[in-house]
Amino acid sequence: MTNNPILTHRQLFFQHVAQTSDFPLALEIERAEGLYLYGSGTRYLDLISGIGVSNVGHRHPRVIAAIQEQLDKYLHLMVYGEFVQAPQVELAQALAQTLPEPLTNVYFTNSGTEAIEGAMKLAKRFTRRGEIISCFNAYHGATQGALSLSGSENFKRNFRPLLPGIRHIQHGDWQHIDHITTKTAAVIMEVVQGEAGVRVPEAAYLQAVRQRCTAVGALLVFDEIQTGFGRTGTFWAFEDFGVVPDVVVCAKGMGGGMPIGAFISSAEIMGVFKNNPILGHITTFGGHPVCSAASLATLRVIQDEKLHEQAEAKGQLFKQLLVHPKIKSIRGKGLMLAAEFNSFEVLKPVIDRAIFNATSGMGVITDWFLFCDNSMRIAPPLIISDDQIREACAVILDAVDA
Repeated sequence: MTNNPILTHRQLFFQHVAQTSDFPLALEIERAEGLYLYGSGTRYLDLISGIGVSNVGHRHPRVIAAIQEQLDKYLHLMVYGEFVQAPQVELAQALAQTLPEPLTNVYFTNSGTEAIEGAMKLAKRFTRRGEIISCFNAYHGATQGALSLSGSENFKRNFRPLLPGIRHIQHGDWQHIDHITTKTAAVIMEVVQGEAGVRVPEAAYLQAVRQRCTAVGALLVFDEIQTGFGRTGTFWAFEDFGVVPDVVVCAKGMGGGMPIGAFISSAEIMGVFKNNPILGHITTFGGHPVCSAASLATLRVIQDEKLHEQAEAKGQLFKQLLVHPKIKSIRGKGLMLAAEFNSFEVLKPVIDRAIFNATSGMGVITDWFLFCDNSMRIAPPLIISDDQIREACAVILDAVDA
């Protein structure tokens, strides 16, 4: 009989947790609070919010209290849409109150990808058309339907065949608007492109897309998975562009750290799931009561503390401080920013140096973008203070100098 050695968490991570690259960060985190992650004697300032998730910071007290309160009542009861569950209905009402008419009907999912899948089915069922248009360099998720919408062939080629009937246009290109026709079920686009490196369109462009969709009878679906819940300076990014979509998709920052997503439309459009076939879209865990309670608390924190209203000024402070010859420009809106460098080869050592900072005693976690690997992602929790912004920028500039 041999004694098996006791393996560290790091060793177990590499042996048993499926990897998606040959170079994961592999940071061991023991706890998180507010803006900071702690592990192995190091404090890290999270400048990417777990990729757009922790909009109210890590373990916000009101989110934790809502989770604990719901834990004492019930967990999963029944598949979605059959029982009246207070966390779901209160969250649905609160979401509807943030949106213009007729966006009053909420379908809860477990993630943004699932919400995109539901929106795709909804558009096909409502319009009885098969074509869906998305944008080049768009990212809407990793399931086969959502991946079909992706505008990067590099991410798709080894998973084909994917869904037929997907057509791509250039985000912000007026000439491509004519590709939206009476064959189109939906145009699915990010209001501000995320993984393309934070590309902000002209308001007039989105308004023209809206007009074209209305003219040909296609649904306009806005993916607000990264932009929603205050990220860009308004609760929903589309509010700043004078456009109302037919469907809004959200997730990420919606749950305060818990997994939840939703697609939201009018009662008329969403009503097609009731028949032909009955139960036209179903989910077991979508709108889980604990996740819904956490999401409602997150929504209230953003509203009560007016975090979305502070995002633009905080974003401007980043732009003022991150000035360096190696930083070509900083794009973005609110606290959704991209600092552009000459190349990935220049940027990657800066990201690594900032995370594993040896001089300040604090690492700063940043990242690049899937379809724009020469730009640094800056999207901290909305609760970040001006002093924390200055502290983070000092670490980044030190990393650039190094």
